[in-house]
Amino acid sequence: MIKHLTQDVLPFWLKNAIDEEEGGIFTQLDRKGNIYGTEKSVWFQGRALYIFASAHNYGLTDYGYLDAAKKIYEFLPKCTQENGRMPFTVTRDGREIQMRRYYFSETFAAIGCAEYYLATGLEEAKEKAKMYFDVAYRLFIGEDKTQPKFNPENHPYKGLSPAMIMLATAQVMRKLDKEKYDPMTKAAVKEIRTHWTDKGLLENIGLDNRFMDTPTGRLVNPGHSLEAAWFLMTEGVYQNDDDLKQFGKDIIDISMKHGLYDGGIISFCDCDGHPATALEWDMKLWWPQCEAMIANLLAYKLFGEQKYLDFYNTVKEYTFSHFVDREYGEWYGYLHYDGTVANELKGNIFKGPFHIPRMLMLIDKIEKGDYFLF
Repeated sequence: MIKHLTQDVLPFWLKNAIDEEEGGIFTQLDRKGNIYGTEKSVWFQGRALYIFASAHNYGLTDYGYLDAAKKIYEFLPKCTQENGRMPFTVTRDGREIQMRRYYFSETFAAIGCAEYYLATGLEEAKEKAKMYFDVAYRLFIGEDKTQPKFNPENHPYKGLSPAMIMLATAQVMRKLDKEKYDPMTKAAVKEIRTHWTDKGLLENIGLDNRFMDTPTGRLVNPGHSLEAAWFLMTEGVYQNDDDLKQFGKDIIDISMKHGLYDGGIISFCDCDGHPATALEWDMKLWWPQCEAMIANLLAYKLFGEQKYLDFYNTVKEYTFSHFVDREYGEWYGYLHYDGTVANELKGNIFKGPFHIPRMLMLIDKIEKGDYFLF
C-alpha cells in the first residue's frame, strides 16, 4: 500500500497540482494531470495539507511532502475571512467564488493545520487549527447560525455528515489538547447514534430524531456509513469501549448488505428497497471503496471474523482492478455500475488527494497492528 502511495498516487499531485505561483493546490486535473480549471476547492486546501503533513509524520520524510504542505498552508490565509469562515470555492488567488452553509472547509483546515503543527512544531499552525475548529464547532452546536438548506418548518431534517465529520475532526484535534477535545468526540458520537436504526445508518432524520418515511428519510449512503463505522471503532479502541466497537461493526454489517454490488460499493440506496431517487445511485465512486476497505479490515482485526476479511479482499480486488490508472497514475473517480469508466478526470472540486492516500496509510497502519487510526 505504501509503495502505491509513494509511487503512483501522491507523485501525481506533487508533479501536477501544486500552485508554485499563488500557493495552494489545484484539483481540477484530467487523466494525464493537465489542469482544466484553476478555481480551487477550499475543502482540498485543508484536506491536501492534512494528507501531505500526515504522510511526512508517518515517516515518509524523503518525498517532498512537507514542502508541498508548506505551500498549501501558506495559501490558507488568502481564503479565510475575518470571522474565520472559509468559502467552498475560491479563485486561483483565493478570492471567494461560492460560500456554502456547510463548515467543512473549516474542519478540514483545522485538521490540516493540526497535522502541519505536528510536523513542524510551528505554534502559529497550532493556533490556526484551534481557530478553525472553534468556528466550525460553534456552527455544529448552533451557537452560530447559517442559512439552512431547506425550510426547517416544512422540511424538518438534519444530516449525518456534520456529526461524522465533527467526530473525525475532534479525533485529530485531540492530539493537540486531549482535555478540550475529548468531550467533543463524545458529543459527535451521541449525535451519530441518533441516525442509527435497524434499517441502517440514515443520512437524514427528523430534527426530533424521528425516522422520516420519505425518500429523503430513507436515504442511505453506504460510503458514509462505512466511514462512520471505522471512525466509531477507532474511537472505541481509544476509549477501550467495546460497545462503540460493536456499534461500528453493526453499521458495517448492514451497510455492506445495502452497498456491495458486483464487488464494489454503490453510491446510494433506499433503506426499505424503494427505487433510489439519485440518478447516480448505482455508480461506483472512488471514496466509498476506500472507506469499505478501512472499515472491514479494522473489523477483522478487532473481531477476528472471516467475513470482514472476505469483504475487504473483495472490495480491494475490485478497486485495484477497476479504479487504478496503470498508465498515468492515481485513480479514476467515477465508474458506471458495470465497472466501466464514466469519466476519466482525476480531480475536481470534490476529488483530490484525501480518501485514497488516507486509506493507503491506514491500511498499512492496521496491518502493522495499530488500530487507533487518528
